[in-house]
Amino acid sequence: MTVLVTGATGFVGSAVARKLLDAGETVRVMARAESNRRNIEDLDVQICIGDLTQAETLAPAVEGCSAVFHVAADYRLWTRHPEEMMQTNIEGSKALIEASLNAGVERVVYTSSVAALGINKDETPADETTPSALEDMIGVYKRSKFLAEEAVLDLVAKKNAPVVIVNPSAPVGPRDIKPTRTGELIADAAAGRMPAFVDTGLNVVHVGDVAEGHVLAWQKGKIGERYILGGENLLLASILREISELVGRKPPRISIPHGVVMPIAYIAEALTRLSGGDKPLVAVDEVRMARKKMYFTSAKARRELGYNPRPVSEAFADAVNWFRENGYLG
Repeated sequence: MTVLVTGATGFVGSAVARKLLDAGETVRVMARAESNRRNIEDLDVQICIGDLTQAETLAPAVEGCSAVFHVAADYRLWTRHPEEMMQTNIEGSKALIEASLNAGVERVVYTSSVAALGINKDETPADETTPSALEDMIGVYKRSKFLAEEAVLDLVAKKNAPVVIVNPSAPVGPRDIKPTRTGELIADAAAGRMPAFVDTGLNVVHVGDVAEGHVLAWQKGKIGERYILGGENLLLASILREISELVGRKPPRISIPHGVVMPIAYIAEALTRLSGGDKPLVAVDEVRMARKKMYFTSAKARRELGYNPRPVSEAFADAVNWFRENGYLG
């Protein structure tokens, strides 16, 4: 049977597509006509032109599929058009799942994010049951993913949509072509472009393990449940130290207080709006999020799915090697 992967031209989606191909599955990918297909140009996949904001393109994409991996999302920490992100991440996800229901798809794995989950104030790792509310969500991206999860679970409850939710943390590794904000941090640290940093903490995981977690959720996950796909909880200072050691550099030692960075972020956003740029050097919401340690546990996924992520040191090494080989380090 055929399985569909949305977002396969991106970082996590391409890893999921590769994992499914390795498992012997027939893979179809849905991509926009203008998408950069660098991440899938070497893959033996069917390509279906579609767009989450164009509902009429979704039925052909899911037709004849036994499973759908909905990985695609608008992931940015700053946007001049928040309504577009909401449309893609919430309404687009609902439309795709509705189309999957109509097509008789047996299982949908919906890629959410730990961004939609609660965070413990005492900095202990949060899990799938940690309380969260819309007012706790910082920025349009986190709000969009929180509301999208609610919409997906509503379809499970009201229409018996066969959806399993996965919540990846911060994936790193090869083929981070944009790159993501975490990938950008790694590339900058490896290239010596980060003389200072803001104190924060996050959960980091190899993108290949996130992809494996998607397949395990398809095979073993329970309908309506969500599973955190994470790795190790690390201070940003520790991450930068590991990256610096990999490339033989001295790690940055200057920690800038959040209160100092925030005015810079406001100025950066204003300049970006005036200049018509794609993104500011640093976003206000990014600084606000950095005030909290974003630590999570994958105990549920380990217990119920057999999820077993590799040491994060391997993720850093793979990421640095790929960035170096592809010219990201200058």
